[in-house]
Amino acid sequence: MLKTVISTAGKRLARYLNKPIRGYEPFAISDPAKLAAVMRPGDVLLVEGNHRVSVAIKYLTQSTWSHAAIYVGDVLGQGTGHDAPVLVEADVEKGVIAAPLSKYAALNTRVCRPVGLTPDDAKAVADYVVGRLGHAYDLKNIIDLARYLLPTPPVPVFWRRRMLAFGSGDPTRAICSTLIAQAFQSVRYPILPRVVTRQADANAKQGYTEKEILHIRHYSLFTPRDFDISPYFEVIKPTIEAHFDYKTLEWGDTGIDN
Repeated sequence: MLKTVISTAGKRLARYLNKPIRGYEPFAISDPAKLAAVMRPGDVLLVEGNHRVSVAIKYLTQSTWSHAAIYVGDVLGQGTGHDAPVLVEADVEKGVIAAPLSKYAALNTRVCRPVGLTPDDAKAVADYVVGRLGHAYDLKNIIDLARYLLPTPPVPVFWRRRMLAFGSGDPTRAICSTLIAQAFQSVRYPILPRVVTRQADANAKQGYTEKEILHIRHYSLFTPRDFDISPYFEVIKPTIEAHFDYKTLEWGDTGIDN
């Protein structure tokens, strides 16, 4: 009985938090058709959300990015156009779903590409998230995030990431960035690993050298921002990829906008 009540309350809260906020103004939206032309399986699409839940995530991560989806291409057999379901994401209401690029046509986005990811591993990453389609969104995460929309004292920086490391631990439930982090960890591709430097004895003549050892952080600690700042992901800008030429731009003659 109690579990049913909590589930019902969580769903109602998810619907509330998934409502758009007023006053959102995008400045750097990308044409979905251009996105479709440049994206590859394994690319991560970061989104500056315009929903209530986005406010909490942006605050806790101190970042403009509040949501992440991963491009899987035509694995569902419905094409790769901007209206085809080429993204996999964890939606707060619908759970893990496939979505088109056109869903984010009115929002600021950023494409982050895993550098050097092999075709086999890109397929494995795509297969991993596709295999989670239908999983529920972790409602415990929703309940915890809702607390940070209430008037509260500022949250210390060193607590913010831990506050997003919520979730029930149920493998059939997901959170957007942790789902993607799990997919990359399944092929041992780094996002933001913990780096430990150790001394390695090269030989007697050369003395000691330093060797970096990477340690995988738990997937629950990853946020959308991490794919942006990761040294292993390249930022792809569709306008530049489409052979941008500033000489072809048409400028208004009414002066500088205020």
